[in-house]
Amino acid sequence: MVTTCMHPLATGITLECRTSGQPDQPLLLFLHGFPEGAFIWDELLEHFGASYRCVAPNLRGYGRSSQPSAISDYRAKHLVDDLAALIALESTENRAACVIAHDWGGAVAWGLANRYPKQLQRLLILNSPHPGSFLRELQTNPVQQAASQYMHFLRRPDAPALLAENRWQRMLGFFQNPDGSQPAWLTPELKQQYREHWDLGVHGACMFYAASPLVPPQPDSSTEDLQDIRGLSLPDEMLHIPVPVRILWGDSDIALQPALLNGLEQWVPQLTVEHLKGCSHWVTHEQPEAVRRALTEFLKQNSS
Repeated sequence: MVTTCMHPLATGITLECRTSGQPDQPLLLFLHGFPEGAFIWDELLEHFGASYRCVAPNLRGYGRSSQPSAISDYRAKHLVDDLAALIALESTENRAACVIAHDWGGAVAWGLANRYPKQLQRLLILNSPHPGSFLRELQTNPVQQAASQYMHFLRRPDAPALLAENRWQRMLGFFQNPDGSQPAWLTPELKQQYREHWDLGVHGACMFYAASPLVPPQPDSSTEDLQDIRGLSLPDEMLHIPVPVRILWGDSDIALQPALLNGLEQWVPQLTVEHLKGCSHWVTHEQPEAVRRALTEFLKQNSS
């Protein structure tokens, strides 16, 4: 059974969490992305709750979790510290057997695995680029630069209000197929669940984009403007991931190009990549069986 609880953390943030399983079982931590919420993991929480303590938080800024107002409150270090504090609260061993993360949840999970590698045994990533390859592609790949232009809209102060117009029409547009049609998985019931989730506020969700230095150059940017991203570098010590990582990648993701997977071995020595042909960015909705299978297999492997 999946239940909801509120977890006040040592960081001063309270996270609303969907949970299953018993507190003394090994921990599985599920992290959603934009513009989603903890509820997208409910089927997996139901499935794995017999053997694991499963916890899926609404990240800082989402749902009934704390929604601080300042851009600085959404810097990566704060988001990572939330997860470290949540693991310490939920795990008797202060360690997750696996962190399963999609999109922005994955971005924070990459940081967790880099800064707090002893707090997780494994990392399962669903369509979320490693910061090293994302920076590289935003700096050099015109296709990825074009695919990421939407980020500039989400950084605007008026983005939350514009997204809410016409019962969240723009927000629902993120889920559309390339031809503009509605995906089969987006049922009326699920659409209503999303609307009710967004009604609680999306300012914090947009702040993830406003706080990030990884932003594509705009086509009409001046040379000086381009220095922000093209002159940015990340030290190697911020990119190394010492834990085993498995990536499930929907190859039909229009926002994240497959080139983001190139060269990951330099930062992620224990890496396995599985391509999901014909799958878009919304892996958990389109191929839930593949996610469940991959996690089951991954949990059976020994961690070094």
